[in-house]
Amino acid sequence: MTISIWRYSHLLLAIVASLFLVVASITGVILAMEPISHQAKGYNVVDLDEVSLATTVTVLQDNFDEVFSLEITPANFAKASVLTEDFETKDVFINPKTGETLAEVAERPYLYSFATNLHRSLFLKSVGRFLVGFVSLLLVLIAISGIVLLLKRQGTIRRIFSKIQKDYFEMQYHVILSRWLFIPIVIVALTGVYLSAEKFNLLPTTALQFDESLTTENTKIYPTYSEIPLFQETKLSAIRNITFPFSEDPEEYFQIALQQKEIKVHQKTGAIVSSASYPFVILASRLSFELHTGEGNVVWSIVLGIASASILFFMYSGFVMTLKRLKKTKTIRTMPNKDASEFIILVGSETGSTYGFAQRFYNALTEAGKTAYLSELNAYTTYKSATHIIVFTATYGEGEATTNARKFETIFPITQQPHPLKYAVVGFGSLEYPDYCQFAIKVNGLLQGQEGFSPLLPLYKINNASEVAFKDWVKNWSEATAIPIELKLSETKKKKLTFKDFEILERTQINTDDTFLLQLKPLKRTRFTSGDLLSILSEDSETVRQYSIAKIDRTVLLSIKKHEKGQVSPYLYGLQKGEMIRAAVEKNPAFHLKGKTPAILISNGTGIAPFLGMIQENRNCEIDLFWGGRTQASFNIYEPIVTEELSANKSLKVHTSYSREGKKEYVQDLIAHKRELLLRTLKNKGTIMICGSLAMQNDVLDTLEVLLKFSSHSLDELQHNEQLFMDCY
Repeated sequence: MTISIWRYSHLLLAIVASLFLVVASITGVILAMEPISHQAKGYNVVDLDEVSLATTVTVLQDNFDEVFSLEITPANFAKASVLTEDFETKDVFINPKTGETLAEVAERPYLYSFATNLHRSLFLKSVGRFLVGFVSLLLVLIAISGIVLLLKRQGTIRRIFSKIQKDYFEMQYHVILSRWLFIPIVIVALTGVYLSAEKFNLLPTTALQFDESLTTENTKIYPTYSEIPLFQETKLSAIRNITFPFSEDPEEYFQIALQQKEIKVHQKTGAIVSSASYPFVILASRLSFELHTGEGNVVWSIVLGIASASILFFMYSGFVMTLKRLKKTKTIRTMPNKDASEFIILVGSETGSTYGFAQRFYNALTEAGKTAYLSELNAYTTYKSATHIIVFTATYGEGEATTNARKFETIFPITQQPHPLKYAVVGFGSLEYPDYCQFAIKVNGLLQGQEGFSPLLPLYKINNASEVAFKDWVKNWSEATAIPIELKLSETKKKKLTFKDFEILERTQINTDDTFLLQLKPLKRTRFTSGDLLSILSEDSETVRQYSIAKIDRTVLLSIKKHEKGQVSPYLYGLQKGEMIRAAVEKNPAFHLKGKTPAILISNGTGIAPFLGMIQENRNCEIDLFWGGRTQASFNIYEPIVTEELSANKSLKVHTSYSREGKKEYVQDLIAHKRELLLRTLKNKGTIMICGSLAMQNDVLDTLEVLLKFSSHSLDELQHNEQLFMDCY
């Protein structure tokens, strides 16, 4: 409930303030450029810490007939109001050390004047100033509610800058930018509120109280200003502005505004005749103005410009996230009654991505002719006709339930199902977080401990919304239930795929186990590496077939098993050299061989494909390649490539096993005999990669779990440390 309150508050505040925030952000970006362009003129030619007030006052009198005032701007420019030889009053930038005129003070560009008026009051005078101040207050609340949501997402304040789950662009950068720009945005908003309050006289009085009792016995008259001790001791860096005496009348004083106070100085004796310290309100107003405008500080002006622009992005990305969440969580209109459904799909989703996977599974199950019901974990109840429950759930914060699953732990123990149920739990999360899939683990434990529930499959975890891993689980579930499931490609994935022309360079003959190699070359420049995926969309359906890529001599090499009733593999086997095919390269960074550390590559069947490219691309690495097949003949199509790599890399070792001849052992049996190699590789920060069938993956993981008992490692730890990678099907 807490998460919902913060999220809806965050959204509501953004909607209310949206129009004004757009105006304020655009004008804020424009105004942030003004101090930068001003500073770029380069009129701060000397270090003000090295120039005394005596020097500057003297050179001004030497260069001009009369001087009215001197101002040291926040940009450290010396600006003087003077009377020239032509009896013209001008404002000029000067060199405070020589009195040289650097430039006349130009009229402020119309763009900045226009932007300032729009930014301050929307051209609505007092009403506009009030609205701007109110929107600034809303922006403070929006920023605070946003950072609360970020903290809940990350779990604790200690992890606020830790790696984040790789979601779609808008969500990912909404999180990244919010944690970096939270403080600048809050500063902009708070100073905006403060300055608005000042304009409406809502702050305490700021009238200066001069102490007129500072009389002095010193009557020494100094013939020139340069000899006055106060002027000699005071540097320009301590000055804000000076108003010069109108005449030589002793009652006319220098009025000098310093950083912390204002003083009146006798023009003959140099004595301070009165002084007034600035109250806190004035100092705070001055600081607020400088922080809000960035005047005098180029770096802070750039930060303000970025912060203002980011508000526009936050508004865009926030609304995109909301629309995506609503779209993914909308109820399926044609869904049957829960009590008439055989398969119950329950979802715990915070951002909507997990809901998207659940809906695709629901659609596939429905198309397979099964009655299914999709709902949130919060709505868990009795199901009269159900035989299976499938749970798809993400984890929020430090192992907590998502918003639409927070009631499940309370509801589940007191809800008795009328019939025994088989269940399967799929956890969605990111290995970047220590509490990876923790809520899914909790749900699986609840189901496991409840009488009448039996597991159809072990708990399955999916990292970073992996499409490949999801398809693997669906295939596993399909085999366990004997229900043929055909997943359609998600709309998001369709948009991301860019299909290009590839030329067939070579296709081998069919091997003894119905496998063949297909070598392709992209006609246009295409970046890819071994472990990426080549997506081929069947012409007769929306099903996309993906093949793991081996990058061999800058070409794509695929290892394919021909299925007689398949939709894609028979078509690919029918291709001849020189023919063209449309396909899309899909990056798969979660299955790349990184660095120069030792690696153990484990595969069976066509799963060897990406490893053939990896061993060529990493000839300076210590690599042990394990492969399992039915017979020696199954390995024949890979042998020429492997033999060439063995001669090119003396650190490469190849271990093969055959299940139907020789010792009749599987690849996991080979691994079991190589405990010392495994432990040494892990000790040296090496990598273990698995590619092939899901059945092989599960058997290998069981073997690894046994071998790891002789070390301080665990499978979860290896995944979290990016030492264990899997891409199985």
